[in-house]
Amino acid sequence: MPKFIGKVFALGYISIIFLLICCALSLIFFAISELWHGINPAAAIEIRDRFDFILESIGLLTIAIVSLELGQTILEEEVLRESHVSAPTRVRRFLSRFMVVIIVALSIECLVAVFEIAHKDPTMLPQAASIGIAAGVLLAAWGVFIKLNKSAEDLEPEAMERTKREDKKLE
Repeated sequence: MPKFIGKVFALGYISIIFLLICCALSLIFFAISELWHGINPAAAIEIRDRFDFILESIGLLTIAIVSLELGQTILEEEVLRESHVSAPTRVRRFLSRFMVVIIVALSIECLVAVFEIAHKDPTMLPQAASIGIAAGVLLAAWGVFIKLNKSAEDLEPEAMERTKREDKKLE
């Protein structure tokens, strides 16, 4: 690939990383606002409403974490390493980092939704449970992917060594 096109892609990745960070910071600001509504001693609101504000804050922070982690993953895998996700080792690493964040975020969102819905409208609990089921299915699918893809790594041991060397350079 010509260097110019590589620089265009790097600029594109950096722009996306910047926007992900901006989104995360905005979500953190909203989470602080929600948290303040929940704990503000001067506000005359019910405990249940305070609890809802705090839960909403947790949900916003969870999404902010996903945004930051995705930005960090793109930065490390596409910009700092200047490697392209093509080798099986790279694909597995990139996907694994992303899946960990998504599965944890979905699990937290499920917990928040269950707490929120259980007190407001228990008939909606199956919808909240579907988030947890989705997290479980993703976790199982990720495990199958890792197991099935392990043989590709055995065929390419030098790629794993190269990846480990690159990790040491980034530390």
